[in-house]
Amino acid sequence: MSAPATITPKQFQDAKKAVISSSIGAALEWFDIIVYATFATVIAKNFYPDSDPAFALILTFATFAISYLVRPLGGMVLGSYADRKGRKNALTLTLLLMMVGTLIMAVAPTYAMVGMWGGVIILLSRLIQGFSAGGEFGTATAFLIETAPHKKAFYSSWQVASQGASMVLASAFGFALTEGLSEEALNSWGWRVPFFVGLLIGPVGLYIRARLSETEDFIHSEKVSSPVKTLIVDHYGRLLAGAAVIGVATISVYMILYMPTFAVTNLEIPATAAFLGGVVAGLVTLVGVPFVGHLADRVGPARVMTYAAVGALILAWPLFQLLVTNPTVPTLVVVIGLLGVIMAFYFGPLPALLSSLFPAAIRGTGLAITYNVGVTLLGGIAPLVLTWLLNITGSLSAPGLYYMAIAVISLVGLFFVRTRYNQP
Repeated sequence: MSAPATITPKQFQDAKKAVISSSIGAALEWFDIIVYATFATVIAKNFYPDSDPAFALILTFATFAISYLVRPLGGMVLGSYADRKGRKNALTLTLLLMMVGTLIMAVAPTYAMVGMWGGVIILLSRLIQGFSAGGEFGTATAFLIETAPHKKAFYSSWQVASQGASMVLASAFGFALTEGLSEEALNSWGWRVPFFVGLLIGPVGLYIRARLSETEDFIHSEKVSSPVKTLIVDHYGRLLAGAAVIGVATISVYMILYMPTFAVTNLEIPATAAFLGGVVAGLVTLVGVPFVGHLADRVGPARVMTYAAVGALILAWPLFQLLVTNPTVPTLVVVIGLLGVIMAFYFGPLPALLSSLFPAAIRGTGLAITYNVGVTLLGGIAPLVLTWLLNITGSLSAPGLYYMAIAVISLVGLFFVRTRYNQP
């Protein structure tokens, strides 16, 4: 997909609409995820009040993790739908499903109202949200890459930048509600407010996506009867390498999301400080990622990501040791901010790199399944695994070691992507 010699006004407008429509979906997806992680301790009290606090938190993150187990299924179904019926139709469907999942979470009755059924209802919410999110990244990224007339890493990086905006907004809500409401009000109704606010994004996104034009790459691609089968049979090596590459991107996100819970339950740092760190990391991502996209267009996405992964491997242990030995508000903000920098440099070029691994006929499926396998195995279960590790070992250094292990996996994936599949 080489860039045209001259970019027409229509191509520029189509690319701009693609950025906006894709960013809205990513923003809603990640706002919902971040809010859930941010208010995990409150949700645990509301839906698992009879459990030991540590076990209740594990149950809350287990519900979070189970939603990730369904993401590869969502990727298979919705990614295949995008390759057979079009990117536009799939984008509309994923956003509609996301809104349903967020609405159920916003109105879910607590344990005090319906007993154990409250936990079942939020599980249903997470499953719907996970299924829809399984198709969102692959479809939106394929649409962005295929619509962009040039600077494909830059245009596709805006999907990641929108996650930074979600992080800022969700952390701001966490700070405002925690500081502005009494504990009773926060536990009673305050935690629901961000979910209702997130729903306001949906109708705007549906309006924009309904007016998009289908991409030329999809229109002119040779359709296959079973994109999933073609991916697994003919491109399984690309799938495995791509899934490994996801590691540092997803673990950086979920380590930042886990910080409020880690700070409150293990370091006795006020939750408001962790929210401040989330705002810093979100701003770094929102502002920095587009510049990283520009850089990736010049020197190659894989090269930028390799340097970022090496940085993650080197810095992980010192950062967490610094935080554990100096559990102060400034230290926490610095650690989260540096995790945000790593995330920006690694995650920003990722959509462009993954897109280049797959032909147009199976690009939606390839992106969706690869991304969600990587996210599920290397990131989505991280809050659950870290909570369990801390509970079992009692070692506050566990997050740093886990982060380093994921960085090694990503470096192996990048080696194969660069040497076997010739990605710059």
